[in-house]
Amino acid sequence: MSRSVRIPLLIAALALLMGARAAFAQDARHNAPGKFDFYVLSLSWSPSFCAAAKEYGYAKRAGAQCGGRPFSFVVHGLWPQYEHGYPESCERPAPRLDRNIMTSMLDLMPAPRLIYNEWDKHGTCSGLDERAYFDTVRKARAAVKIPPEFKQLSEAETIAPAKIESAFVKANPGLNPSEMAVICNRTRLSEVRICLSKDLKFRSCQEVVHRACKRDQVTMPPVRGG
Repeated sequence: MSRSVRIPLLIAALALLMGARAAFAQDARHNAPGKFDFYVLSLSWSPSFCAAAKEYGYAKRAGAQCGGRPFSFVVHGLWPQYEHGYPESCERPAPRLDRNIMTSMLDLMPAPRLIYNEWDKHGTCSGLDERAYFDTVRKARAAVKIPPEFKQLSEAETIAPAKIESAFVKANPGLNPSEMAVICNRTRLSEVRICLSKDLKFRSCQEVVHRACKRDQVTMPPVRGG
């Protein structure tokens, strides 16, 4: 075998080995409930979600979130994370979520389907029962202040992701850019993700930050009635 052939094969073999090692590092805990490193609190910009729902024809299924009540940032989820990767659906089937717990969360997560899905996919990985998990969601949301300029945004705004990040840092003493990520789609702000320790303190999260929006500008559709 020539040298020119051996070198690419060696590189490919090393890449496979590194990938296998990374997978092993994540999978060693094998989605074991409660065995994770930190949380990500995902705050969805509701007007962007509703704009997409209207464009793609699922606004009716979006329900109350895209109805008459104005929502700005809403809780998408509280996600257990590994330093590299994340667990999901840690109990199959997931314990059935009590409807009363679901309805108690509608002020923060205004979509029943979302609440049920977040419990099945992420809550079951927390190691907490359903009431304790959603109590933790509420405490995590209370730990993060929404910048006042975004609470009742009355007109669509084109804004740099870095400016959104700076606004959250200013509103939350102790938060810094290495502990959060602004997420976008092709044109709009999608979410702001804040990394929290298990005791809900801001903490760094390199992999989450790496996935932040790379666009120079994003659009924030206005809050209904803002």
